[in-house]
Amino acid sequence: MKLLMAGPSPFVRKVLVTLHETGQTDAVDYEVVVASPTGPSPELIAANPVGKIPALIRPDAPTIYDSRVICRFLNARAGASLYPEKRQWDVLTLEATGDGIMEAAVLMIYENRFRPEDKRVPEWVEAQWAKIDRAVSALNTRWISHLHGPLDIGQISVACALSYLDYRHAARTWRTGNSALADWHARFCLRASMTATEPRD
Repeated sequence: MKLLMAGPSPFVRKVLVTLHETGQTDAVDYEVVVASPTGPSPELIAANPVGKIPALIRPDAPTIYDSRVICRFLNARAGASLYPEKRQWDVLTLEATGDGIMEAAVLMIYENRFRPEDKRVPEWVEAQWAKIDRAVSALNTRWISHLHGPLDIGQISVACALSYLDYRHAARTWRTGNSALADWHARFCLRASMTATEPRD
C-alpha cells in the first residue's frame, strides 16, 4: 500500500497515528505529493478526484481517501478496537469533532496562504476560529470523560486536531479556560505514536 501525504496535515497525522497504534507502519510506503487546493499533483488527482490528502493506494483494490475512511479500513485490516461497538456513536462524534477542528484550522491557513490579500475576509477567519473555540469548550466539558479510557479513534482525532492548533495557531491559546482538556492532551502526546508523528514543515 502507498499513502499519499503532504506537509503537516492533521488529517495525514491522524492516519499515521492510526498506523502506529495498529502496528501497520511497515505495511505502507509513504509518498509526499503536492496538495495545494489550487494545484494538486497529477498523482494525487489520479488517486483522489477531489485532490485532497490523505489517499491510500491499495495494490489489489481501489484507492480509498478521506482520513475517516482510511482509519476505519486500517482498524479493520488489523483487527484492532479503535471503533468499539458499545461506544461507537460517542466515538464517532468525537472523531467528527476533532475532524471539524482540523478543517476549520486548515481553512484559516488557506485563507491567508492562497487568497490574494485584497480578497481576504477577516470576519470569515474569525468565524472559523469561533467553530474551533466552541468545539474545544465542548470537549473540555461534556466530552472530557469520554476522552479517558481505552484508546479509540475519537481520542486520536481530537489529539491530532489540538496538536495542529499548537503548530499553526499557537497565538490563539486554545488552552485558556480549558485546563481539563489541556491536561488530557499533554498526557496523550506522550504516546509513542504521537512523538513519532510530530508535524514538520
